[in-house]
Amino acid sequence: MTGIHPFRIDVPQDRIDDLHARLAAARWPDELPGVGWSRGVPVGYLRELADHWRTGYDWRAHEAALNEHPQFTTTIDGQNVHFLHVRSPEPDALPLLLLHGWPGTFADFLDVIDPLTDPRSHGGDPADAFHLVIPSLPGFGYSTPLAGPGMGAALMAGVLVELMARLGYDRYGVQGYDTGSWVGPEIGKQAPDRVAGVHVNAMIAFPAGVAGEMDGLSEAERRRWQAMQDFNDGYLQCNSKRPQTVAYGLHDSPVGQLAWIVEKYKEFTDPEDGLPEESLSRDRMLTTVSLYWLTGTAASSAQVYYEEVSAAGWGEPRRGTVPTGVLVSARDVTVRRWAERDHHIVHWTELDAGGHFLAMEAPDALVGDVRLFFAKLR
Repeated sequence: MTGIHPFRIDVPQDRIDDLHARLAAARWPDELPGVGWSRGVPVGYLRELADHWRTGYDWRAHEAALNEHPQFTTTIDGQNVHFLHVRSPEPDALPLLLLHGWPGTFADFLDVIDPLTDPRSHGGDPADAFHLVIPSLPGFGYSTPLAGPGMGAALMAGVLVELMARLGYDRYGVQGYDTGSWVGPEIGKQAPDRVAGVHVNAMIAFPAGVAGEMDGLSEAERRRWQAMQDFNDGYLQCNSKRPQTVAYGLHDSPVGQLAWIVEKYKEFTDPEDGLPEESLSRDRMLTTVSLYWLTGTAASSAQVYYEEVSAAGWGEPRRGTVPTGVLVSARDVTVRRWAERDHHIVHWTELDAGGHFLAMEAPDALVGDVRLFFAKLR
């Protein structure tokens, strides 16, 4: 089966009603006084946000906004794949894959679609235009169910290489963050003759344990390495070792799913000591949480962690040869020499602001760096 089929999001009303009923009937735990966010999401904060989700957030309005962009599905090697395909008005635009992370969705890129596809209308150079393909990664959103175990970065990359071929694109770029920063470089390794370049943010590169790799690190890099060591990886341990067990609570309780995701927004956005809505609107966060809840993907979206960490292990990566650009935000922990060990890096930008979710937190910065990087490769 190689057909591509139009798709629209149309959640049955009884599922929205069920969500609201579950939120209204939520059981709330006690908490220790005075601990703030140090032991997880505070009850008062979450109750207020859950109430807004139930009474103030309009899923239908956001569903309509998502449906403004052309969406499709296809089946590749038994895997259902959902994607946006937004063509630029500029005929010579470069095709570009945009790859989200966890806990993210294709909707992370809503604010960059127009400036990337139609720079002329946003005060930019039409020569910088892109045709965009924005998939839900396998196991996420509407790219479900998972076809089976083994769907790590390499298999995801293979699926997306075939997707681009199926769309008729024989040369294209890739941009990704978080999970997308694993999958994007893998696409470059699998199709180096087709991938013009790979641009990533929220990249992680680990030390290899070899002599001298800590010598001469800058002060900023030493802070990043310390932050990596101090990182609270509780969610990572759960996702990578027991994704199915944790999912029962997340799949059955919208408050549980909300807490699980909003904690990541708190920890990974900039400023570090602020509330997540200082970086992202509440409704944008709730669109993400709603997509996880309404598609029932708490378990399937976590499986990529199991595949990469527990099933395969953090092995020594095979160095890529495709030109790679890296955008480092204020909250990233990327160390350049370790990244250069694993990737053919030809472009490096460091920001003094922004967090993990740049497409939503600082879309102009992401758009500007993507344009700059690919201008050298068109």
